[in-house]
Amino acid sequence: MRAVSADSIKRVEATDVDELLVLMRAYCDFYEVSQPDGNLLAIARALIADPVNEGVQLIARDSSGRAVGFATVYWTWSTTSGCRIGIMNDLFVAADSRGRRIAERLIEACRAECSTRGARQLAWQTAPDNFRAQKVYERVGGNREQWIDYWLAVSE
Repeated sequence: MRAVSADSIKRVEATDVDELLVLMRAYCDFYEVSQPDGNLLAIARALIADPVNEGVQLIARDSSGRAVGFATVYWTWSTTSGCRIGIMNDLFVAADSRGRRIAERLIEACRAECSTRGARQLAWQTAPDNFRAQKVYERVGGNREQWIDYWLAVSE
């Protein structure tokens, strides 16, 4: 296993947004979806403006300072768990930086954010065919659930 090249993981700030957008675009490309930059920027700006109520985004940088990954955690509650939880809705590491345990470090940073916020669980999901991510999640001790997701569009 190669050594970790990420020198830092921190909360996204306004000065990080341009580099974050590149990573968010790559994440959308990975899942073969297209979102206008304005939509992605609105997410980042909302999280920067209100991390207590909305959630946080974290950015990972390598030793040269290049942005190589990000994670997003949204705050919510779980009735069945009886507590506040953090939902890690996004976790992405640039293809040329994978295999260096950056994802694991981002997950741990998300977990620390949950602890700071008083959330007792960090939850997330991945695509059934994203086997590489599933290996990471098993390596960090994630508990696998068996749920089927649904969603409905809500008119604007």
